[in-house]
Amino acid sequence: MKRAVLALSVAASILIGSAISAAAQTLTPVKFSLDWTLQGNHAIWGLALKEKSFETNGLKVTMDRGYGSGDTIVKVASGAYDIGFTDINSLIKFNAENPERALIAFYQVFDKTPNSIIALAKSGIKTPADLAGKKLGAPEADSSRLMFGAFAGANKIDPASINWVTMAPNLRETMLVQGQVDAISGFSSTSVFNLISAGVPEKDITVLGYADNGLDLYGSALVATPAYIAKNPEIIKGFVKASIAGTISLLKNPQAGMQAMKEIEPLYDIKLETARLQFLIDRGVLKSPLFEKNGLGFVDPARMALTIKTNADAYKIAAPAPEKIYTTAFLPPAAERIPPK
Repeated sequence: MKRAVLALSVAASILIGSAISAAAQTLTPVKFSLDWTLQGNHAIWGLALKEKSFETNGLKVTMDRGYGSGDTIVKVASGAYDIGFTDINSLIKFNAENPERALIAFYQVFDKTPNSIIALAKSGIKTPADLAGKKLGAPEADSSRLMFGAFAGANKIDPASINWVTMAPNLRETMLVQGQVDAISGFSSTSVFNLISAGVPEKDITVLGYADNGLDLYGSALVATPAYIAKNPEIIKGFVKASIAGTISLLKNPQAGMQAMKEIEPLYDIKLETARLQFLIDRGVLKSPLFEKNGLGFVDPARMALTIKTNADAYKIAAPAPEKIYTTAFLPPAAERIPPK
């Protein structure tokens, strides 16, 4: 009898193991690139991994850090990655200049752009008008710098009055602290916290957000090639569902998200990244009134058309058709996308 029970137990274990193995084999691998090194908002996908939201949707996702939105776009366009998280404003420029390699945004993560001008309080810069005649610094390819003409136009600033200083990305905040420039351009969610890490109190940092000063533009989104989307619609749907689940979990419990990221990267600074995440939430980037009303990932066609036109004017490119930039076809019903209060 004991032998029979043991045999049945072994058989059951083999069957269970086989079932688990078979289930694992049915997961579809997806290579996913972030836009930058691991930050607070990336905990959306850290939680999607930890809570197995990707697996629930049939996906085995490998998530890698990025090296800038432009770099992520190129890597996805080349096929090195299946899906990327990148600035939609950078995507518009890339698609216009590379129509044969264009990408499509299929889930709008940021409801508005963090593109900004950042200054220290001691500079006396408090409003966009105060930038006239000042020395601004940024890498030459920085999206905030490239779009400054549109920002200047919206705020009646003569772009010719600005003296631009070019530097490497890793020197941007250092040169501001050292007083070599009066202000810098960049993503506020990056530069503000680089300055805080350098010892600058947050109260001494002035942020002139483009979205808060006349340029109501969308921010970063999930993107893929049209060919990948057409071939793998269920993967795209699953990735969107997992991203929504991760966002809702993160908004409910930010500390759980920070811990999930710490498990991925032991050097992850929980205190700093918690503050960065709250910064994005407070400024309506990750959680906004429109998202609360219409669901995460909601896109207003008129506002997206304005985002495309503003970029086209700023970069002096032909404006791509909206359907060449984004789709909302893979969003689940709005009721499933409402963020927590």
